[in-house]
Amino acid sequence: MGYKNNNTGYRAGLLESRAVIKRHNYALLPHDGLVKNVVPGFENCEVTILASQKLGASFVDYIISMKAGGKNVQGFGAEGVETFVYVVAGKLKVSDGTESYELEIGGYVYLPAGVLMHLENNQEAVTEIFLYKKRYEPLEGHKAHKVVGNSNDLVPIEYEGMKDVLLWDLLPADIGFDMNFHILSFEPGASHGYIETHVQEHGAYILSGQGMYNLDNNWMPVEKGDYIFMGAYVPQAAYAVGRGEPLCYLYSKDCNRDPKI
Repeated sequence: MGYKNNNTGYRAGLLESRAVIKRHNYALLPHDGLVKNVVPGFENCEVTILASQKLGASFVDYIISMKAGGKNVQGFGAEGVETFVYVVAGKLKVSDGTESYELEIGGYVYLPAGVLMHLENNQEAVTEIFLYKKRYEPLEGHKAHKVVGNSNDLVPIEYEGMKDVLLWDLLPADIGFDMNFHILSFEPGASHGYIETHVQEHGAYILSGQGMYNLDNNWMPVEKGDYIFMGAYVPQAAYAVGRGEPLCYLYSKDCNRDPKI
């Protein structure tokens, strides 16, 4: 069960939303209107499930506000399931049961399938995290491995030769990985070079800025705190708008595997 997250009491105006849900195709979930969910294992945490199989995704995405004492001590993940966490705001302690890591904004951890992820808010103030899980697709002779890093320590590349569009690759370009996480940043006025159509799914959380996003040839406004699900083959592209910060988002991508028949 869930309940409204960002407001209390009645609004001054009419009830309205920018949310658009096209199951198995695409979805836009604005930050205004997200609800909290009870998920076993999470204590003192406000958990919102963003994408799941019910939406059409092959993965599950969450945005979580961890209050003082917020934690998951039983372990997030399962046999055959890989996990990833990214710190949007605050400080987070992450453990794989053997080693612990203290992360700040931009910090992330990937754990391979079957390794449980233990999470703990590492400050008194609220810490916000983006959390992901997916069933790993094995490849004979190859395997994924633990990755710990911070996006602020990485050097971005120019996305398809555009100086005002930058890309950060958070995980190795290693065929043992069946997915990757990236950050894509558009300076105001910048855009994709063309409308993309591809087999990969995306789950994208907007970290900063404002823009217009094309989903299945429908343009819609997006901003910081919004979440976008993009199913396989849905046409997609973005423009950054505004005069301030860039349109920047964290997103997942399945990769390195031949489609099944």
